[in-house]
Amino acid sequence: MASPNDSPKKAAADAGEGEIVGLGLADVIQIHQHNRFSGCIAIESTDGAGLLFFRDGEIIHAEQGGRTGEQAFYDILEWSPGKFRLQPNVTTTRSTIQKSAQHLLLDAHRVLDERRAGRPPAPPTPEPAPPPAARQPMRASEVLEKLRKIPGVDYAALHGKDGGQVGDDSYEAEVLGGQAIFLSMIGNKLGKIFQSGTILSAVVQGASKHLLLFATKSHFLSVVVKGEVQAGPVEAEVRKILSAGR
Repeated sequence: MASPNDSPKKAAADAGEGEIVGLGLADVIQIHQHNRFSGCIAIESTDGAGLLFFRDGEIIHAEQGGRTGEQAFYDILEWSPGKFRLQPNVTTTRSTIQKSAQHLLLDAHRVLDERRAGRPPAPPTPEPAPPPAARQPMRASEVLEKLRKIPGVDYAALHGKDGGQVGDDSYEAEVLGGQAIFLSMIGNKLGKIFQSGTILSAVVQGASKHLLLFATKSHFLSVVVKGEVQAGPVEAEVRKILSAGR
């Protein structure tokens, strides 16, 4: 039993058994959460007897009468002041409570207020969802793989502004690099004539094939489309994939 000269917090933290004097059960729980207590607190009150099991300061299981989990915890917290007994070596394999102790106490106060007011308890407050992971941009190889799978696309390649292939040493990529440079030069000349500025994209439609060109500050993307396929829908799919890959 704690000495009358001890502070309530010290008595609650150090005593193996004692009356909850000057502290409510919620205070005792918070103290043992802070101390990362593992074990069991047995509560005896004129209203009943219950058990709270802790692991590293978090409540993992509660039971009283025929109830377990959160409802048992709410009942115990509602009881009139009584005695508690610390059992540090007592553990359980049951895990009927997943909420943090702080979140559980907040929900308990809300439930008890509603019980006293005679209102049906509202649904429990959900644990805050973790922030969504930041989406990683797709690699150039992944983008090209998706572009080549678009129906009607014969080939797709990425080039530097000097026409050199990026991650693709094939003959098709080399040819596309030269075509991209030539098309860019023509486009930029037309841009000067029409005062529209540097070319950002171009579509050349032919009888046997179509060529789509997309330009950034440092690269060209060339996409060859089969002649029997309309270039417009393919261009829309390409832009969709490029937007998703950023």
